[in-house]
Amino acid sequence: MLHPRLTHLALHVTDIDACIDFYQYYCHMEISHERCTGHQRIVWMAEPEREKEFVFVLMNGGSNLNLSKDDYRHFGFAVASRVLVDDIAHRAKMRGDLVWPPRDEPYPVGYYCGLRDPNGNYVEFSYGQPLGPGAPE
Repeated sequence: MLHPRLTHLALHVTDIDACIDFYQYYCHMEISHERCTGHQRIVWMAEPEREKEFVFVLMNGGSNLNLSKDDYRHFGFAVASRVLVDDIAHRAKMRGDLVWPPRDEPYPVGYYCGLRDPNGNYVEFSYGQPLGPGAPE
């Protein structure tokens, strides 16, 4: 490997169990590693079969974020269709997690919606971006 490669993001969160549930429910991520060091609980979550490529590291002891609806910092997940974006948005609305309803924007943005995880991070689900399914060739 000649250059640095992004392998993980580490997040301090207030309710680690609620965050685990969120990322399992919406992203189908799984716990790939867990340990406790004194008062610190550390959980690695990854997409199935990607646990050696990229993980979210969740650690207790954080504070909630209070992002405004026009703050577009987020984690981005690609899905296989517009229907899946709509399905995630519908489930998120029912659970009170929806921040940005589905919208369609010109390439390279595509079709997407945004959710708020239990710690206040925004999470985007998109179809048609260059890094995921549905991108124009």
